[in-house]
Amino acid sequence: MAKNSPRLSTIKTLANVLDKGQNLSDADSTASLVDERDRSFARHLAYGVCRWLNSLEWLSSQLLRKPLKKRDKDIHRLILIGLFQLSHEGTAPHAAINETAECARLLGKAWAVAVINAVLRRFQRESRQWLDQLESQPERFAHPAWLLQKIQEDWPDDWPEIVQANNHAAPLWLRINRSKQGQNDIANLLSSGGFAVISHPSAPDAIKLSPPTPVSGIPGFSEGLVSVQDPAAQLAADLLELGDHLRVLDACAAPGGKTCHILERFPTIKMTAVELNKTRLGQVRENIDRLGFLQRAGLKLLTGDAADPSSWWDGVMYQRILLDAPCTATGVIRRHPEIKWLRTMDNLEKVVRTQERLLQHLWPLLEPGGILVYATCSVLADENNQQISRFMAEHADAEALALEVEWGRKQGIGRQILPGMEEMDGFYYARIRKTD
Repeated sequence: MAKNSPRLSTIKTLANVLDKGQNLSDADSTASLVDERDRSFARHLAYGVCRWLNSLEWLSSQLLRKPLKKRDKDIHRLILIGLFQLSHEGTAPHAAINETAECARLLGKAWAVAVINAVLRRFQRESRQWLDQLESQPERFAHPAWLLQKIQEDWPDDWPEIVQANNHAAPLWLRINRSKQGQNDIANLLSSGGFAVISHPSAPDAIKLSPPTPVSGIPGFSEGLVSVQDPAAQLAADLLELGDHLRVLDACAAPGGKTCHILERFPTIKMTAVELNKTRLGQVRENIDRLGFLQRAGLKLLTGDAADPSSWWDGVMYQRILLDAPCTATGVIRRHPEIKWLRTMDNLEKVVRTQERLLQHLWPLLEPGGILVYATCSVLADENNQQISRFMAEHADAEALALEVEWGRKQGIGRQILPGMEEMDGFYYARIRKTD
């Protein structure tokens, strides 16, 4: 077995996520793997362990004769990988047990080969017993206790479906670039590449692609014909009620999906995109450049704190503002399962304060008659309808605009999409007009 095996890459990725707090995309440790199939397999294992983390940890705690030492987190994570393969993948025992156990030898911990073998073989023999016991434990939901409680409080009738959706991988949705080709032409291009394509009932520019594939394998991606974006995120462009030559601010713009969609749909828009992080603004620039819009007249890409306009604003008021606010991202857990383990109640309280600060400081930049669209990819009421209700109560010049749409569910003046609704991510939208 090679020293750079997929499982060893996986435990490095898990260490970056669970010990260093990195997102899975940033934590990826597969660069040393030569074969793309090995890289895909390692990522699949990392995502699977993160998706089911505390249920796998409960199983390992029951199966180990004594807890492992802190310095042996790598061995613990090898056990989690094996348990994931046996309990959720139906992997052949040889691969899930023998190959996982032998990785301990590559780590210089030959003593652990027998430990891993014993734990995984015991689970293999007694799997029905342990999985039945897990069904009576809160860990069966594979969510941290604080988040599970919040979801249950906010969605007392819907929480089982939300949790279930969070624990399954999301489909791959694309956004077609109508400024380059029509939907049928792009659909035909993708179909000729061997993919099945399905349109979306609520997002006219969305196409589901199957089987899922890296962007490098998507026909037309490098030419800017399509972009990866969930249908829920694509709804923002229409909610802004855009038209020719309007001055539009996209606050907190990274990674730029909504910015790009607006530029695709409305070529004469005067767009200002602001992002606090310089590196993330670079992502916005790269995405716009791939579409060929970097030289678009009226386009400004600015590094700055959207809640501190004095550091970047030119003093000219906007007719439309899109505030895609920082949030806990609890609506996109199915795409980013590490969110469950990287977020805390403190994070929630912090982003709620940040959202409030952004609303307060961006509102004066909107001209009378203008529209602000508030969006989050969260399912938590603190960040969504409760946040907007507080804002509306404090601003006499704020008028709620109804969202006369079929998607989502009415929540206060806005609408909430729950994860899995029409195969979409969890999103919240509210529209507010400035009256004077």
